[in-house]
Amino acid sequence: MADKPARDVNVNAVPQNLEAEQCLLGCILLDDNLAQELVPTLKAEDFYAPSHRILLSAMQKVLNESKPIDFVTVADALDRSGQLAAAGGINYLTTLNTVVPSSANYRVYLKIVERNSVLRALIRAGTSIIEECRNSDDEERSVAFAEKAVYDISDKKQSGDLTPVGESTGEVLTIFDELYKNQGAFKGIPTGFKLFDSKTNGLHGGDLIVLAARPGCGKSSLALNMVESAAKNRKSCAIFSLEMPKVQLAQRLLCSMASVSMTRAKTGKLTSRDFAELWKANEAISRMKIFIDDSSLITPAQILSKCRRLKNREGLDFIVIDYIQLMEGGDRSENRQQEISKITRTLKIIAKELDVPILALSQMSRLVERRDDKEPQLSDLRESGAIEQDADMVLFINKNKEAEGEAVQPVELIIAKHRNGETGKLTLNWIGEYVRFTDPDTFVRTEDGRETSEENARREQRDLERLAADAPLPDFDDAPPEEADGLSETDFND
Repeated sequence: MADKPARDVNVNAVPQNLEAEQCLLGCILLDDNLAQELVPTLKAEDFYAPSHRILLSAMQKVLNESKPIDFVTVADALDRSGQLAAAGGINYLTTLNTVVPSSANYRVYLKIVERNSVLRALIRAGTSIIEECRNSDDEERSVAFAEKAVYDISDKKQSGDLTPVGESTGEVLTIFDELYKNQGAFKGIPTGFKLFDSKTNGLHGGDLIVLAARPGCGKSSLALNMVESAAKNRKSCAIFSLEMPKVQLAQRLLCSMASVSMTRAKTGKLTSRDFAELWKANEAISRMKIFIDDSSLITPAQILSKCRRLKNREGLDFIVIDYIQLMEGGDRSENRQQEISKITRTLKIIAKELDVPILALSQMSRLVERRDDKEPQLSDLRESGAIEQDADMVLFINKNKEAEGEAVQPVELIIAKHRNGETGKLTLNWIGEYVRFTDPDTFVRTEDGRETSEENARREQRDLERLAADAPLPDFDDAPPEEADGLSETDFND
């Protein structure tokens, strides 16, 4: 039997180095300890010669049988599987066993083999990209396909390794020392809610945060308030709104920042002061890095593609997705729960790869309405338990039914899961008129232009309602015509 691999190898076809492959396999046959390290990590496609792929497969089979990898065990495995001849025969196996005197230079051979493997994978990806482009009628999908094809190659080459825990504890002590010297160090993105930020230290890169509530509880508004705070701190934010068009989001953001009633804005009853505040807010927003995509159908792969481009162009610090259940997995799946599981897992991977926090909004099941206390639980997350598993933090909004209709409503924000800190509950105030949440001690502008705490504003609102209920209604029929005609909306408000 000739001591060469099968003749079907075309040495000029693609990047390859048969000698490096032979030397690497020879090192593995000589050194069982090296074999235990390399054989589990190598893949058949890392080798160009078909005979070398067969040899690696036999080595992996020997390893799975808990036997040492050497000339005898590999030859036996090939013989039992009937692939000894396809691997080059016993003579070729003997040649590999003697091609190198020792395994000392295995890293050199391994690097050459891995390099050529990646280059061949890129060539295959390029071929599939060309085929996709020839048959595609959607340029966005083709771009996402191309980016995923290349990213998958890079992702496969990334793998962790066992390292001494002392290396990590030393890094932790360095962080603690920096925090001792400067308590503001290593803080995440501020949300604008002081108590929440004190519990969580802000939002950190790589984290997937899930915000869930029943419809009408203000998920989108709370997320938008957090984006506003991040943008005010010069962070670049991306919002993927699958539910609301970008004009509605801009409307909410504008009225919220200006503290102008959205109801008055939509009914054409704005005052000159309202317009002045709106123009100020518009100027501030125009300087912020807030980017909105309101595509109705979007997949995690498309989000990753768009965020990569945004990060390269403008930078990227914070991503909001509204909301998970409206997303598509990209692959057809009969089981919606499995699709949601894949979506949340991919979102977590995106957060880690881009090193940004992702705030993903989620629906809740109706089961919460059937309980007496109406308090949300992790099991209420709709359509998949994987949302709970993949999330680093899970937040719930729990509105107080008794406070509905008040100008300022106290709302409970529940930190139900926090992988890197404490859980608990805290109170925020919901100002429906301005579509925003605030801390309880935040000062707000009242209708007459005064600034007061929200607690006082709530008390004043109740007093006005009580006075209005007790006061007798004026008899306009008895009023002189000129006086009745002279009454304006401002007079009624006064």
